[in-house]
Amino acid sequence: MYNLPATEDSRHPKGRGNGYLLTVAGKCIYFSGDTEDIPEMRQLEGIDAAFVCMNLPYTMSIEQAADAVLEFQPKVVYPFHYRGKDGLSDVEAFKAMVEKENGEIEVRLLNWYPER
Repeated sequence: MYNLPATEDSRHPKGRGNGYLLTVAGKCIYFSGDTEDIPEMRQLEGIDAAFVCMNLPYTMSIEQAADAVLEFQPKVVYPFHYRGKDGLSDVEAFKAMVEKENGEIEVRLLNWYPER
């Protein structure tokens, strides 16, 4: 996980943080970490569930996240970490983008930020 362009002064320089691939009960689960639309994410294969962040200016836009998800095609994707500087990212629009292009990818929206 890292920001692009990968520079020394980026919020998340390459090598500082991690994305994770876990295999649990025979299922491959991907957690993006605080990343942008990086080539390593687009090259993933065989992902059963993906947790993908989308919060500007720290990670990806919903458009970048949708484009990446459409490339690596997880079976299920959960938008998470979508609260940014200007509020919540439009995860409903993300879901519509993904489902319009590939109806086989299930987008599950969870309430990560319930009102207190």
